Amino acid sequence: MGLAPSGRRYQIMLFGKISRQLCGLKKLPWSYESRYFWGWLNAVFNKVDYERIRDVGPDRAASEWLLRCGAMVRYHGQERWQNNYNNLPTGPLNKYKIQAIDATDSCIMGIGFDHMEGLQHVEKIRLCKCHYIEDDCLERLGQLENLQKSMLEMEIISCGNVTDRGIIALHHLRKLKYLLLSDLPGIRDKENLVQAFKTALPSLELKLDLK
Repeated sequence: MGLAPSGRRYQIMLFGKISRQLCGLKKLPWSYESRYFWGWLNAVFNKVDYERIRDVGPDRAASEWLLRCGAMVRYHGQERWQNNYNNLPTGPLNKYKIQAIDATDSCIMGIGFDHMEGLQHVEKIRLCKCHYIEDDCLERLGQLENLQKSMLEMEIISCGNVTDRGIIALHHLRKLKYLLLSDLPGIRDKENLVQAFKTALPSLELKLDLK
């Protein structure tokens, strides 16, 4: 039996409070056991609840996922970033559309990327110090038809598991106008990368800050 709406709201608020407290604990020294624990917990945070997506819509469900994992979102028509899980705006489900995502220091994983499938208005994504972002994640982003139509800007910074393969997959984001790549030790062939984007996206402003 599913939770009543009031019970579901309480569960979500409690989960948001707990997740913020747990994120604070991540600053403690890591052992093998703690790495295993955080890996497991982050996988829980990233788990896709397809029923939730159906109930509240993709933008609300994606907002909950992103903030649960420590990221921020900004909605169309608003300048303020949403970074508090329990203060997400309420109202008509179709009112708040995600325009920008800042996933700095977040624990988003590829297993959670189905949350992004229904997003139709995302124009900018920043991935900075995202330790769980890998090539498969970027390939998934490049395959999402809605993002192919809406994405304009992307920044990928200090994501150590990203290589040339994942970056090149972003050429499918055919409306992309700006791409910043910085501190990505997995990038091995900058010249090939530049040529690939010059061919696929000739109007793209590609900014590289790579060693």
